[in-house]
Amino acid sequence: MARFGTALVALSVTVLAAPLPAAAHSAHDVRTAKVWITTPDGTQRFADGGTVAFKAAGSDAPTVVVDPNRRFQTMAGFGASITDSSASVLYTLTPEARTAAMKSLFAEDRINYLRQPIGASDFTDGPAYTYNDVPAGQTDYQLRHFSIDHDRAQILPLLRQARRLNPELRIMATPWSPPAWMKDSGSLVGGRLIDSPAVYRAYAAYLVKFVQAYGKEGVDVDTLTIQNEPQNRAPAGYPGMDLPSWQAAEVIERLGPMLRAAGLRTKILGYDHNWSEHPNDAAGTPPDSVADIDHYPQELLGTRAAKWISGTAYHCYYGDPSAMTALHNEFPTKDIYFTECSGSQSSDPANTFSDTLKWHARNLIIGNTRNWAKTVINWNLALDENNGPHNGGCGTCTGVLTVASDGTVTRNAEFYTLGHLSRFVRPGAVRVASTSFGTTGWNGRVMDVAFVNPDGSTVLVAHNENDNPQKFAVQYGGRTLEYTLPGGALATFVWRGHSSDRPVDPAGFSATANPSASASLAVDDDATTRWTTNAGQQPGQYLQVDLGRVQSLRKIVFDAGADVGDFPRGFLVAASTDGTRWRTVRSSSSGQFAEAVPGVARYVRITLTAAAPDNWWSIADVRAYR
Repeated sequence: MARFGTALVALSVTVLAAPLPAAAHSAHDVRTAKVWITTPDGTQRFADGGTVAFKAAGSDAPTVVVDPNRRFQTMAGFGASITDSSASVLYTLTPEARTAAMKSLFAEDRINYLRQPIGASDFTDGPAYTYNDVPAGQTDYQLRHFSIDHDRAQILPLLRQARRLNPELRIMATPWSPPAWMKDSGSLVGGRLIDSPAVYRAYAAYLVKFVQAYGKEGVDVDTLTIQNEPQNRAPAGYPGMDLPSWQAAEVIERLGPMLRAAGLRTKILGYDHNWSEHPNDAAGTPPDSVADIDHYPQELLGTRAAKWISGTAYHCYYGDPSAMTALHNEFPTKDIYFTECSGSQSSDPANTFSDTLKWHARNLIIGNTRNWAKTVINWNLALDENNGPHNGGCGTCTGVLTVASDGTVTRNAEFYTLGHLSRFVRPGAVRVASTSFGTTGWNGRVMDVAFVNPDGSTVLVAHNENDNPQKFAVQYGGRTLEYTLPGGALATFVWRGHSSDRPVDPAGFSATANPSASASLAVDDDATTRWTTNAGQQPGQYLQVDLGRVQSLRKIVFDAGADVGDFPRGFLVAASTDGTRWRTVRSSSSGQFAEAVPGVARYVRITLTAAAPDNWWSIADVRAYR
């Protein structure tokens, strides 16, 4: 049985009796890929890795198969937040140094999506505020005291400068709290919206006025959420609010029509909280919102307000990115955005760069995008050397940049992790299928995600989860490149060309097997899982795939995954339209590959014809092509 560090069997052999058409198994004009690399020790930071050649031959290394004609979400952008604190520390720099820092972020790193607080957050250099504060005991339902003057000094000039540096820039906005007079607590910290139609209307109008005011300042707001972390009922000294899904629906049912009536195209997102609800938040759930426990996005999208909701926003502080795929599967017409995650100072600060690079690479850069996120947005764009200033909240959060009191500007790991996407994956790019062996929870393998840009270029971002170097391969059409990633490294590969492969969506696939356990893992569209015999190979062991319907296939591939010893030593592939009458489409006594041309079929079965008592047989992925 093959174990860690061994190579994938890239199962790809032409059937002699039915050769593949020459153009159907090819990558046109693909010759080389350009590589950039960042290592966790910091010795390579966007280092030019040169070019790597694609070759016609296959590889015995773990092979990532990129299928550009199987497509998923369209990307919107990548970035962070110019919080009040970020603006404050950037304004400690001289104008020349501040411009240099902004150029590094928006022109060089090409950050193109910012999430802006509506009023104060925990990262505020001063007292908490909103744009409609009035003395205690007073109200302002007509919003006569509304003003964004606070932002005119630093935040809005930086936003306009960012857009000049990168015209692709988009802005989303999120409040940490409504004005205190709208809340039952009378405070920006904690509490709820008063359960009143007049308050719901006033809060919706407050958000519309913000979008309009920013627009007049030359900063259009593309996307809006109505509450940061609505299940965080006890913020640590900073603005926050409990907003159950039923109250969120009340606000959105008013906000949607108001935006439309004002001629604004700003999209509304729901939720804006963690992948899964933190147990501490769940423990404090009031009786009227227990249905929201680990189900808030679904509850909100099940209301009448859903017609106004474009998608759902997520944070990273609890749970796993797979929650976004689960929601997508329930509501496939609604977008997924990832809108906040902060880097964190390690217990040993010397390890912060390495720890952040590796965790963000797995969970944010690759984990988020492989789970339908259109954006990857970090938290603070810049903080000082003490991870501040902040008003309550997180004392160990790190920024994309650190601006020291002596004017030194340091690019942190977040600058590079974001850049491995933002420099190469353009707005409008589409994520495409690619096999990936690493997991967000860490399993020591190579993890990846792939995109096709509007200009036709292909981008693959790959991360070596292991501390040791690992060789892996990339297959695109009929051509393959090989590369050795240093331990823990994050790399981006870019190439141009066209693949004629036409993959079939495996969503309708099912499987049976002998041995029977876990056959579905072979057809779950996830190469990190596998069906395996859990015993030595014996003739008669098989995996049978039901493709869901009769269809014409030019190729089917049984991919053994990342365990090279688990390939079949001898096999036969048969196809059937009804599961009763079978025809042999491939027989092989060689060991390394298992590919066949089924023709017209609904069922395809691969059966072992040789023994290998010392080796298990595994299938991690089944891919079919028209």
